[in-house]
Amino acid sequence: MAMPRPTVAQLACGSCTVIFSTFAMLLLSGASSVLAITVVAVSALALGLLVAMTVPLLAPRRPAAVHRPAAPEPVRATVPSPVREKVREPVRERAAS
Repeated sequence: MAMPRPTVAQLACGSCTVIFSTFAMLLLSGASSVLAITVVAVSALALGLLVAMTVPLLAPRRPAAVHRPAAPEPVRATVPSPVREKVREPVRERAAS
């Protein structure tokens, strides 16, 4: 059984989470040692993975399927009747007096 590929939304959300959480944790913790930076980076990666895996769960649910009739009704095409040309009356203008 093959693993499903991640969607674009999963990749985008996970990547943004990793980048922003790493930046925020490094600024807030003031980490300067290699061990502290490694812990921050690993925790940011774990948080990004968690966010990427929960993106499909947060998607809005689709409404229930609407009941449709078993057989669609045929479409009736109607041909318009020939239109008789209307006789136009001549334009009447007022006589100059």
